[in-house]
Amino acid sequence: MRASRVSASLGARVAVAESGRFGGTCVNVGCIPKKLFSYAAHFRDELKDAADFGWSVAEPSFDWKTLVANKDREIDRLNGIYERILVNAGVEIFRGKALVRGKNQVEINGKTVTARHILVATGSWPQKPDIPGAGLAITSNEAFYLEQLPRRALVVGGGYIAVEFASIFNGLGVDTTLAYRGAQLLRGFDAELGTRLGEEMGRKGVAVTLNCTPLSLVKQGSSIQVKFNNDTRQSFDLVLFATGRVPNTANLGLDTAGVKLAADGAIAVDNYSKSSVDSIHAIGDVTNRLNLTPVATSEGMALAKTLFGAQPTPVDHDNVPTAVFANPNLATVGLSEAKARERFGKVAIYKTAFRSLKHTMGRSEEKIFMKLVVDAASQRVVGAHMLGPDAGEAIQGIAIAVKLGATKAQFDATIGIHPTAAEEFVTMREKSAG
Repeated sequence: MRASRVSASLGARVAVAESGRFGGTCVNVGCIPKKLFSYAAHFRDELKDAADFGWSVAEPSFDWKTLVANKDREIDRLNGIYERILVNAGVEIFRGKALVRGKNQVEINGKTVTARHILVATGSWPQKPDIPGAGLAITSNEAFYLEQLPRRALVVGGGYIAVEFASIFNGLGVDTTLAYRGAQLLRGFDAELGTRLGEEMGRKGVAVTLNCTPLSLVKQGSSIQVKFNNDTRQSFDLVLFATGRVPNTANLGLDTAGVKLAADGAIAVDNYSKSSVDSIHAIGDVTNRLNLTPVATSEGMALAKTLFGAQPTPVDHDNVPTAVFANPNLATVGLSEAKARERFGKVAIYKTAFRSLKHTMGRSEEKIFMKLVVDAASQRVVGAHMLGPDAGEAIQGIAIAVKLGATKAQFDATIGIHPTAAEEFVTMREKSAG
């Protein structure tokens, strides 16, 4: 979307081939519907908290079909907007799957289209483990279109998709188990975030089971019996595998054009998103660099400037902020403590954990956690991490400071907004590690 629109605005003649709905994973089966479902799931906690502030709330009830129907309406609206954006930009639209037939040729519905440049932005697709009965399970794609909510659900995985869907199901009243083969959730994030998130999710009712992985699934009446590696068996109404995604490069004809693929099937590209074939480029999840929607759009913008704006623009993947919409939310920018120690040697760590002002009125024991990672030599803040309500909203602003190379002294000199949770980022003074 972004690459096409910006390229057209720079004077390029552009066409897009799309066999499905506009907007890609994010709009249709990713960020947008997931965030809408996350909002729905959080209302249960909000209703509980309301009573502590004097509100009399009747026993709430939830209707899954209403949520799905309203979500579908919003996605349809966005699909229409995206298509209009392309049309208004003068982009020609081909409805169908594109197959690369050469370094400058693409076949769509039997028709050959030639282009000076070809851009592959086909994203990625969920994968399931190769175990008996895996076909009985669903992935995140299907989770957005369930006919009804299950009574008991198993979510398999320990990454952001797994913890988000486990939180969603749990928040909507489903008896939810999260099983992960590793010893800690959210591999690749700061270790304390994964540990603390697991604890908070457990307090909210998710059965978090680590070092646990399914070996087989068997249909038993209306249930699915799962055998685990610890020799236990449990029955569920639904099993969702959130066990990774693979780049969408199969059956695109890339091999015929000589495009080099990485071992995982991703298109290998340079820092300007060019593949091994000069005329063929790739951006987004299909390159398996940093698989986030804003990163993909940034890559698209950079490519348009490089090809048609006389402004060669390399992709910048440093200090990209990201959020995980589990319950509670978490967000991060920069380096984890472990990565910072690896890169800089000596670091200073500042962190805090506390109940929010809102929760001091009631019985919730949920704690907000914040952490700053500082390079000891330069005193630059090289990592900022948060677990708590609206963490993404807070970290977006902090990300600007980290991107600009702000020092801990500059954080300290910034006056906080009181009373907010985010003010803690500029009031932490005591080092917790060296």
